[in-house]
Amino acid sequence: MIYLTGDTHTEWMTRLSFQAFPEGRELTKDDFVIVLGDFGIWKDTKGERYQLGWLDERPFTTLFLDGNHENFDRLYSDEFPLVPFHGGFAQRIRPSVYHLLRGEAYTLEGHTFYAFGGASSHDISDGILQVGDPRIKLWQRDRAWGGKFWLFRVEHESWWKEELPSEDEIAHGRDTLDRLGWRADYILSHCAPIEVHRMLDPKWTKTDRLMDFLQEVYEKASFGHWFFGHYHTEMNVTEKMHVIYRQIFRLC
Repeated sequence: MIYLTGDTHTEWMTRLSFQAFPEGRELTKDDFVIVLGDFGIWKDTKGERYQLGWLDERPFTTLFLDGNHENFDRLYSDEFPLVPFHGGFAQRIRPSVYHLLRGEAYTLEGHTFYAFGGASSHDISDGILQVGDPRIKLWQRDRAWGGKFWLFRVEHESWWKEELPSEDEIAHGRDTLDRLGWRADYILSHCAPIEVHRMLDPKWTKTDRLMDFLQEVYEKASFGHWFFGHYHTEMNVTEKMHVIYRQIFRLC
């Protein structure tokens, strides 16, 4: 069986507990729960290690795409090994927790899945600051005292430029689609193609290289259904395009 859910932001023990997800009791390691980005690999702390160990002990196997709130210094390091996984490559975070890589294709339950994570952060209107910037403490104090809620992030602490794909990753994504004949049963991403994004937010005028690439995939590829997270809502945007957040949806 395969289940899908949206952004967990490290709250794995809440989202995937047996209380919230009773179906999980009946699954095995041959069954998959896929998180559609913003999984929550953050700081290597005792707490994170405990929670990942808890997740690894679930009866099922957990898979995730990266979103825009991940520690890419870790995901792009040698901390997590790159391993063959169901016809593609993935990072093994724990024995039964895997990161599905951008532009890879996987065969799960006899279906082809094309994965492409990443997204632009939208909560950075006050800027990306460097470690040690004096504004960090001032703005954090404002937040704590109930003043202005500053929307900023700190590079290499809470924001990474790798939230958007490199040109090499996009080229790899195209190469994989060429190999597939631009066909997949399911496409999984964190953000949406720009056309679909504007269905969710008609006033949106910006774009980026990831949205543009996903738009290319949306226009050229033949697919059954496309699932994405990022928007913190649940909706069938079109007959084939579906955004998921807290729901745990059984796909097959």
